[in-house]
Amino acid sequence: MHLLSLILNRSLHHFTTNKHLSHSLLLRSMATTTAAEPIGPSSTKLGWIGTGVMGCSMCSHLLKAGYTVTVFTRTQSKAHSLLSMGAHWADSPKSLASQSDVVFSIVGYPSDVRNVILDPSTGALAGLRPGGVIIDMTTSDPSLAVEIHSAASIAGCSSVDAPVSGGDRGARLAALSIFCGGDESLITRLTPLFNHLGRVYYMGGPGKGQFCKLANQVTIASTMVGLCEGLIFAHKAGLDLADYLNAISTGAAGSKSLDLYGDRILKRDFEAGFYVNHFVKDLGICLRECQNMGLALPGLALAQQMYLSLKAHGEGDLGTQALFLALERLNNVSLEPRSSDKKN
Repeated sequence: MHLLSLILNRSLHHFTTNKHLSHSLLLRSMATTTAAEPIGPSSTKLGWIGTGVMGCSMCSHLLKAGYTVTVFTRTQSKAHSLLSMGAHWADSPKSLASQSDVVFSIVGYPSDVRNVILDPSTGALAGLRPGGVIIDMTTSDPSLAVEIHSAASIAGCSSVDAPVSGGDRGARLAALSIFCGGDESLITRLTPLFNHLGRVYYMGGPGKGQFCKLANQVTIASTMVGLCEGLIFAHKAGLDLADYLNAISTGAAGSKSLDLYGDRILKRDFEAGFYVNHFVKDLGICLRECQNMGLALPGLALAQQMYLSLKAHGEGDLGTQALFLALERLNNVSLEPRSSDKKN
């Protein structure tokens, strides 16, 4: 009797194991078949999560290209312009994903990414059909990108980490740099979508897109410090600042940051193309990764401290060019015109 029970238990275990294996192979087969279908407005339904400063413009390009797009954001009124263009509304990331072949997300923080993608009750992955693709364009933790890739694979789906650089202007002009991590053949297949947003750069396996974006932020942070310090120095030396920026823009000091933000700073236009709050988040992730790598990047640490000072003054919702305000305070100078100057 004991021997018979043992044989039955082993047989049941063998059946269950093979059943799970067959199910897994079936899901992978379905994913491969679906992913192989050409990407296009007539064959690919899109989901878009996050309609902030950049997300709204990015999603609008896909709508203009003729794609059927379902959107979700925490505050529905922020999606009004997209809904007026023909986008559909979903009341959760899970509902959105159930209607989509490819789901994009661009939200604020890694915790938001985890919530909208991995939450077992309401997240996008819970609603995505086998063969579906998740593209996270948020600047986030590389380790989270790897975790999402693993979870998507188990579900018979795929994921790509694809953070972007270019700010609000790049989003409006569809001129973003898109740093992709994941399966290269999948990213190549998705290129028709990315082409509506900017230019794709393949950086390697899962998480490598995020690492590239973090390195990008390290570079931008120190560049912005240099731009703002140069303006403070030129002001103190009595130079005309518009002439100064024009003079250096075509030399070795020229940069994308100067082109995008130099004139805004002179006009005291500190409206966010990229929020100080989000930049502090990005630089914090960079510093944690530096600790993991055993790296000392003092320029990064200095920039992060200066941006934290903006948050301390309640300026976290301003744009990254507001770093100039911190340097004005530090040096007790102001480039803001006096009342008498404004009247003249």
